[in-house]
Formats: sequence, structure tokens, C-alpha cells
Amino acid sequence: MMLQWVLGVLLIVVVLFLINNFYKKKRFKKLVSEIRKNWGNKKEDDHFNFEDISRYFRRNEHKEAAFHIISDQTSLDLDFNDVFKFIDRTSSKVGQQYLYNKIRVINTQKELLKFHSFSKTFQENKKGREEAQILLSALNNPEAYDLEELINGSQIEKPKILWLVYLLSLSAILLIVLGFIYPVLFIGLVPIFSINLVFHYKNKSDIGHYLNSINQLSKGLKISKKLIKVKMVQSYFKDLSFIKDVSSIKFSTEFIRFEKKFDSEFYFLIWVISELVKITFNIEYVIFYSFIDSITAKKKSIEKMYLFIGEIDAAISTASLMEDEIQQCSPKFTENKEIKTKDLIHPLIENCVANNLTLQDKSVLLTGSNMSGKTTFIRSVAINALIAQTLNICFAKEYTAPFFKIYSTIRITDDLLKNTSYYLGEVLSVKNIIKDAKDDSPCLIVFDELFKGTNTVERISGGNAILSYLNKGNNIVFVSTHDIELTELLEGYDLFHFSETVEREELFFDHKLKNGKLKTRNAIKILELYNYPKEIIEEAKETERNNFS
Repeated sequence: MMLQWVLGVLLIVVVLFLINNFYKKKRFKKLVSEIRKNWGNKKEDDHFNFEDISRYFRRNEHKEAAFHIISDQTSLDLDFNDVFKFIDRTSSKVGQQYLYNKIRVINTQKELLKFHSFSKTFQENKKGREEAQILLSALNNPEAYDLEELINGSQIEKPKILWLVYLLSLSAILLIVLGFIYPVLFIGLVPIFSINLVFHYKNKSDIGHYLNSINQLSKGLKISKKLIKVKMVQSYFKDLSFIKDVSSIKFSTEFIRFEKKFDSEFYFLIWVISELVKITFNIEYVIFYSFIDSITAKKKSIEKMYLFIGEIDAAISTASLMEDEIQQCSPKFTENKEIKTKDLIHPLIENCVANNLTLQDKSVLLTGSNMSGKTTFIRSVAINALIAQTLNICFAKEYTAPFFKIYSTIRITDDLLKNTSYYLGEVLSVKNIIKDAKDDSPCLIVFDELFKGTNTVERISGGNAILSYLNKGNNIVFVSTHDIELTELLEGYDLFHFSETVEREELFFDHKLKNGKLKTRNAIKILELYNYPKEIIEEAKETERNNFS
């Protein structure tokens, strides 16, 4: 009878094992299928939580040493979050945070070319790439964002009564040992257990603060140990000492995350027994605060592991972007004050009209009708400069330009809470650009309708002075404007424009960049096409003829 029970239990265990193994293989096949299907394509129906995605960038202490940091103003101007959604093909949340930081923080050309070479190896080696993607996908749960918390988050301070916890733990051990000699001493465990119970569950909230991070640290370490076996990774990373450093706190990590594994009733009994032992000797409490010390001591190694995982994922993501069907090329960087582009496009605009541009020792003054494409074009130039300098990719057939610091003022809003007007907002934004653009590094400076928050005379006068001032050294300024008067005043600027035609009582925009200044206007025509009262149209035309012809 007993034998039958044993065989029955073994049969159930074997069946459960086979079922689990079947679904594990099924999930693996699905993952591989998705990886292959998504290669070279942007993510579809993916939720982008930019508060979490940008967290490492916001708190990264090392970014100040970079060549240039893209400001929040420029990020807003260039629709950075939307651009990131198109570019991001990462497999993990750590990689996503790393990629966001990488594109917001411009480093040296040497580092750029090294990263590009790394991306190319993944582009050319399908087997190694997919092996790495499968490993990285284990960190694709939103909880993986919390690994960053161990690097940049504030650590919990040790309680001042930690000595009492140690004393209670030692007392429990002594009472149990002596209790076998004097059984009456076992009674002393009751008050100690009661006090320890309070400490234990009060400490649970502190552990909960770290639990996700610790769980991801353990996963990250396991994945890192497997990633270093991928051939391309071995040849790229020379210093892997962080593996040994982080492994030294593995015991504490596994002990604290032990509770995370008990997510079903099957483990409830084991959990109860483990809790009783931990409470009696304050094991969890003691190990947790020892772990906090270890986290502080090993923070640099944890960050190296984080960056190791992130760089691999970002390189694979960039390789996937290079496989996208969108028009692209590798940039060429020059020491001269020049820009040469062929068939430059905006990556987010479907069927975008491509434009060519050749500049030599000049900046750009761009005029054009409403809705003709001025702002889109200057954004396209700035976005391509940014992606060129962070991923070594341009959305064009050819791109040659200096290695820029990038500044912009396109979107300015009234700030009612700070009592800041639109014009004052522009003044402060432009002042920051003037201050930051003083060093010898080439700057790409992009303005859309400079000082549109003030009157025409002062807008033109102030704009002329500022644009002349900024067009120094290797700086290249792109400014779009409706103020035709600037075309007569500004020196050192090449004139370009966008225009439209009227076809069948509709405005048609070809979105092609043309040399020279705009000779037509369309504002009144738009009023007419949208059926404004005839008397308004006639008066507007009369005023235009008498005052501005």
C-alpha cells in the first residue's frame, strides 16, 4: 500500500514536471518567434513609461563629464519621446533606460565609433544576437526598472537600536542551547519571540522597498554571467571584475529575495517554517542591514553590471534600427563649418519629402508660408544631428557636419505658476543658449520664429542682433521666420524658403527646400479658402496693397 502511494506521488511529480517543461519550451519558441518577427521593426503596442525610462538619465551623476547633454527644452522641441519610441528596439527595461540616457548624453566621437562597431557585430551575427536577446528578455518586466534604484536611490539608514536586535538574537540562541540543560529556560523565548516579531514585521516595509530591486539584481547577475559567454561580448568588454564583486553579495541577495519566490499555496508551509526561524533569531533583520552596507560598498560594481547589460541591449537595438527599411546612412564628421546632406528626412513622418542642403561657412535663415514645412525641416536637421552623434545613424543618403552641441528654442509656453510671459520665457531660454554656446565646440542652434512673443520692430531688431552674435566660429544657426526684413539685415546667413501653390482652390505644399527668400504670402488666401466673409477678405487685401506692397 505504501509503495503504491510512493509510486502515485512520483507519477504526479513526473507529470507536473513534463507539463511544466512543455509550457517552458512553448514559451521559449514564442519568444524566439517574436524576436525574429520584430527584428528591424519598431515596437508595436508597447507602453512607454517615460518617468521610469528616464530615471537613470535624471539621476546619473556621471553625465556632467559628457561632451554635451540634451536639455529638457531641446528634448521637448525635438519631440524626443516620440523619436525614442521609434528608435527603441531594446529587449530589457535596463537596456531601455540605458538607451534613453545614451541618446540624451552625447559623448566623444571615439566612444561613438566604438559603440557603432559593437552594434555592427550584432547586425552581422544572428546566432549571438538572438542568444543575447533571449537572455535580456528576462529583464523585460516593468519591475526591472527598479534595478536602477540600487545605484542612484537613497539608501535606508541603519536603526539606532540595531544593537538591541543583536542582543535579542544572541539571547535566543543562548536560551535554546541552555534550554536543553534547563528546560525551564525555554519559557524565556516567549517574550523574546514577541519582541522579535515586532522588529521583524516592522522591517518588512523596508525590505519591501528593496524587494523588486534585489530580485532584479539577482536576475541581472545570472544574466550577466551568461552574457559574458557570448563571443561578441567577450571581445568587446575587457573589464568584467564587477561579476566577482556583485557575486560576493549573492548570499544576502538570495536570502532577502527568498520570500519573493513564495507566490503560491504550494509553498505556504515552507514559508511559515522559515518565518518562525527568521523571527526567533532576527535573521532577516540582521542580514538585511548587512546587505544595505554591501549595496553601498558595491554600488560602483552594481552600476558597472547595469551598464554592461544596458550597453549590450542598446547595441542590439541599434543594430535592429540599422536593419529598418527607413532611409539611412552613417554620418561623416568634419572640422569645417559646413553641412552637406542628401535626401534628409524626418524619421517620424511617413513618406517624408527628402531635402538636400549644402552650407559652407554660413548659417540658415528660412522663410516660408504657414504649414509649408519650415519647423519640420529644422527639427529634421537637429534630430539627425543628435542621432548621428549618439548612434552613428542618419536618416539621409548622405550627411556631413561638425560634431555639434545642440540647442533649440521651438516650443515656449506661458508659465502662469511662475508668472512668466511667453516673451520672458523666450528671453530666458535664449539667454541660456548664449551662455552655454561660449566655448570652442561647434554648436547647432535651432530657432523657430525668434521672439514671436513681442512686437514686430523689437522682434526684428533683437533677433538680428542675437542671430549675428551666435553665428560665430563653427556655430551653425537655423532660424525660421515670417519676418522678411531679416533677410535684408542679416549677414553670414544663406537664405532658403518653402512655398506653396494654389490648385483647384486648395493650397498645395510640396515641402521642398528652395534657395532664396520667400516672395509669396498665403495667410489671407487661407482665410479666403476657409470661407471667411468677403468684406473681411477685401479689407485685408486692401490693407496689404496700401501698406506692405
